[in-house]
Amino acid sequence: MSALRVYIEGVGLWSPQLADFAALRSQLAGNIPDPPPARPAAATLPPNERRRAPESVLLAIEVAGQAVAMSGHSASELACVFASSHGDQPITDYMCATLAQAPAELSPIRFHNSVHNAAVGYWTIVTSCHAPSTAVAAQRASFGAGLLEAVGQVLAEQRPVLLVCSDTAGGGPLLEITGCTQSFGCALVLAPESSATTMTSLQLSLTTSRVISPLAEPLAHWREANASATALPLLALLAEGRGRCQLDVAATLGLQIDMESVA
Repeated sequence: MSALRVYIEGVGLWSPQLADFAALRSQLAGNIPDPPPARPAAATLPPNERRRAPESVLLAIEVAGQAVAMSGHSASELACVFASSHGDQPITDYMCATLAQAPAELSPIRFHNSVHNAAVGYWTIVTSCHAPSTAVAAQRASFGAGLLEAVGQVLAEQRPVLLVCSDTAGGGPLLEITGCTQSFGCALVLAPESSATTMTSLQLSLTTSRVISPLAEPLAHWREANASATALPLLALLAEGRGRCQLDVAATLGLQIDMESVA
């Protein structure tokens, strides 16, 4: 596959340690940023929906809103790709336990929020977005697979695309399988051409070699603690403005990314 080029116009980020992309930049500069509130604000959602929505939805909506605001695009016009390795783990754990013990007591609302595209459903409804939307899952390669899908749409359709990747912390027996001990979400707005809001450009190419890009602490620990945090090598490059990293997009494929500043 020949190299693909796209442009970054917005970045969103949330974790228990980092409130946004600016906090990551501060962390990498050697500072200790103020921690965010206990739950993502998700200000894009109306108050009633915020109170009812599970953390998985709040997390995805929060980072999506940050990235879109930075890009200057209208959320209603952006095609979107939402990726998640495990979906809403607390709800999945609840459903498994309830079905095993008292199936008739299963909550319809929690079942509604358990589907893998719940977050993108909330997003498109609240932003009145009628552009195409996609939900992606690829275990720990979900961010890389989502990025490749978003880049393909950007270049094929010649339109900007919002990419969101997020996972909440696990619990119960699921935690033993997923190893996801804390929440993490991130978002990018990708575009086919440079614009006034362009931060940098990415050149991407597929490779059959799989290399784990090094990360300094505490970023390396955060990456291990959440599958969506496999995005951190790319987010760190965005914060620093240059460099190269590699992400997994499948069990046998990697995505090499070279970053270039835009004058």
